[in-house]
Amino acid sequence: MKKEKAIYAGILVLIVVLFFANLFYGAVSIPSNKIIDILFGREVERQAWTNIILQSRLPQAFVALLAGASLAVCGLMLQTLFQNPLAGPSILGISDGANLGVAVTMLCFGGNIGFGNISLGNNLSIVFSALAGALIMLGLIIYFSTKVKNSVMILIIGMMMGYLASSGIAILNFSATAEGVRSFVMWGMGNFSGVALKQIPFFASVIVIGLILSILLIKPLNALLLGERYAANLGIHITRSRLLILLCTGLLTGTVTAFCGPISFIGLAVPHIARLLLGTSNNKQLVPITLLLGSVVALLCNIMTILPFSEKVLPLNAITPLIGAPVIIYVIINRKNIQYFN
Repeated sequence: MKKEKAIYAGILVLIVVLFFANLFYGAVSIPSNKIIDILFGREVERQAWTNIILQSRLPQAFVALLAGASLAVCGLMLQTLFQNPLAGPSILGISDGANLGVAVTMLCFGGNIGFGNISLGNNLSIVFSALAGALIMLGLIIYFSTKVKNSVMILIIGMMMGYLASSGIAILNFSATAEGVRSFVMWGMGNFSGVALKQIPFFASVIVIGLILSILLIKPLNALLLGERYAANLGIHITRSRLLILLCTGLLTGTVTAFCGPISFIGLAVPHIARLLLGTSNNKQLVPITLLLGSVVALLCNIMTILPFSEKVLPLNAITPLIGAPVIIYVIINRKNIQYFN
């Protein structure tokens, strides 16, 4: 219990430190005292500094906080559902569905779609198309899950659907303009700065609903650790629990991908870091720690995208493998010594 409290305290301190580090450190150098003035609503001599802090860095840090928690808990739920330590948010093809939706919008419509005389604009068009693609893929996964009772088979179907979506993207890339391909590739690099200030209430509302649902699923997740047959004997409705887990992971993954692009490794690696810290597979302890650790890793990765002494910013997916890949390699090498599913 003391160890768990110490881990909670340490992670919460890290979140606070990294959150404020995201505000104070950036491509544009702003004096610390001016940042404090801006946060307390006081006027500063340069309006550009106020815009950078309030309209860029603060929303970016907030989005990283929520997106990291979402992807991490999705990875944990999918690893538990499929009894596979290498399962992650992208494995069901939901991210690929979002990618395909964005590819259609960017490569076929120039990044701007509309209905009649109404145009959504570039940013909103991308978000709408990514959400539509993710939700269509999620609907197909849920449909197949009602037909196929085996979780491993659902996993395979999701992977095959992801390959189909990737094939569609490859065909679109082949026939698209160089500018369209470049725009799509840049979106695919991922970033936490794609959520406009006015979009944050919607983004946060959907994410919070998904995170609350993930916490409510702790009991069936723990039952599934024993296997579906044992879970059924404990009174868990397997089909309904599977649908809720898929719905929750699809909602969170689809929303994060729509607003931030496909982000790799956070959902795959963070649950393993939580297991290594706690030394248990009990989801009652793992879920909250995984949520918090996901925020820590996302905030850290967001800081690492900024090159020191430069105004250049690296793509997010150039940074996440630096943290995630060593964790996965360690897990594969020491798999026998790590407690996963009991």
